[in-house]
Amino acid sequence: MHAYPSDIAFTPAVKAIQTEKGSRTSYSKMEARGSWQTTVTSELEAFLADLDMFYLGTSSADGQPYIQYRGGAPGFLKVIDEKTLGFADFGGNRQYISLGNLSENPKAFIFLMDYVHSRRIKVWGKAKVVEGDTALEDRLRDPEYPSKVERAILIEIEAWDINCPQHIHKRFPHRAVAPVIEQLQRRVQELEADLAVATSEVSPSPRSARSQPAA
Repeated sequence: MHAYPSDIAFTPAVKAIQTEKGSRTSYSKMEARGSWQTTVTSELEAFLADLDMFYLGTSSADGQPYIQYRGGAPGFLKVIDEKTLGFADFGGNRQYISLGNLSENPKAFIFLMDYVHSRRIKVWGKAKVVEGDTALEDRLRDPEYPSKVERAILIEIEAWDINCPQHIHKRFPHRAVAPVIEQLQRRVQELEADLAVATSEVSPSPRSARSQPAA
């Protein structure tokens, strides 16, 4: 049992290095103020509603880490209850590394990235694979995505924290950029049409150009 939710990441070894490097005092004050969140708040729920990707971290029984990219429609990582997140799992390259890791080590980590607004949230917890629960799969599926849901993955939240926005590069999803590009393309076509009309009005015809007296 951790004294503070942040102890899930701030192990004795981490705290020793924080002391050595001079940051332990400030993090001790953070712990005294309440440390990290342990349940879904309205802030986290709003963040998830617009999220279309995240990174899932698992590790094998002997501690070999693995990071997997997960993507979907905005809000595909759903709130099940105040302590649980879930998402539908579809067929992929059939390596099953994450599933294998979770079968022997339930510890999981989710890195939530919002590149547009330079925000990131870190979530620590335990994950489990749920096979054959049709009701849960229906709750997590995207009706506009035709692939078959093979299973559900649930994450029990132990702690989460908002990370600083420093050094996050701006990246924009296609759904945000496409309408802007289409608008610009329409405007370019309009200007090209206007230019063609203006050019035709001021340019002399070939016949009138030939009838002009030579200098």
